[in-house]
Amino acid sequence: MTKYDKVFNSPKTSEESLSPEEAVAAIATVTAIADSSIEDVDAESLAGILWEFEVFEEYSEDEIAEIVDRLLAIAEEEGIGPLFNVAKVSLSDELVLDGFAAGVIVLLDEELAIPKSKQPYLKKLQAALEVEDEEAEEIIKEVIAAFQEAEDEEYADDEDETVVIEDFSEQTYQSPLGNFTVPIPVDPQQGGRIQSQEGVVGFSDDIGTLLRIDYYPFPLEQLEEVESIGQEEYLQTILVDKYIPQAIFANVPDASVEYTEYLENTLRGSYYVLIDMPKGSTISKQENNGTATRLDAYRGLLSFISGEFLYIVSSQHSFINGETPDSVEEEAEDIKESILEFVETIEFT
Repeated sequence: MTKYDKVFNSPKTSEESLSPEEAVAAIATVTAIADSSIEDVDAESLAGILWEFEVFEEYSEDEIAEIVDRLLAIAEEEGIGPLFNVAKVSLSDELVLDGFAAGVIVLLDEELAIPKSKQPYLKKLQAALEVEDEEAEEIIKEVIAAFQEAEDEEYADDEDETVVIEDFSEQTYQSPLGNFTVPIPVDPQQGGRIQSQEGVVGFSDDIGTLLRIDYYPFPLEQLEEVESIGQEEYLQTILVDKYIPQAIFANVPDASVEYTEYLENTLRGSYYVLIDMPKGSTISKQENNGTATRLDAYRGLLSFISGEFLYIVSSQHSFINGETPDSVEEEAEDIKESILEFVETIEFT
């Protein structure tokens, strides 16, 4: 019995019926489960991947999420073999290649490649769907090219939106929305620079400084939610469940939350998090072969509400010249203090 017999050699099929589009989603779902377990599948992420398919252009995000939930339920109740079998017979001829592409997308790693450990599965999927070698190679290339193009466009959009401020003559930075001013904490003689775009400003330099302020208008109706669940849980949810996955984990896959703390008496209640960011610093070191590698870093983030805005203020400690970190507790305390000292210089209006 081979590793993927449960997927491709099951004699059973599900009694559930699938549309051709749902069959494409089922191929992606089976692929996501094949080397893990149903519990490990991030249904929301899988639905997000499928929503990018032209096949699902007529579907809303909620509809795709419902499809993924249904497919996961079938897999849990009947097994991934029966789910694959009903998906295979439900695929229309026109969507067989889309089904294979769905499997490819799920298998791509952070480097936009198919890991060696996943290639045996992909070959079996190709054989099961009766996709020719040339077609399979072309689909893999097209999927990777599409993802690369999307990344390039996203990077270009970020570059277009970001304004680098080089004139430090004012000595003070004022938010475009007028909600705060802050003395500029970096020196141009040390490579100091200010990067500003809607809702965020970052101060950095060549010696490892990073001080960043993210700010979001805080509608008064949000106060009802704060009062309902409590300020600690609200700030924790915003920071840990929403901001960090999008702003940090998406860019530094090996990053992890190492320390959390609610500061009840600081800024009328604030939530602090320390993140370990391997190769996630904003500064790099030059290797002997000429390539640049980002340094390891710890980053602290503090979320709080002031006036009509929610703020997330962050700072990092990069480990330069072979420096090793102190204990998590010491790093957490040191970075927290640096953030609080910086926050004290901010004048909120």
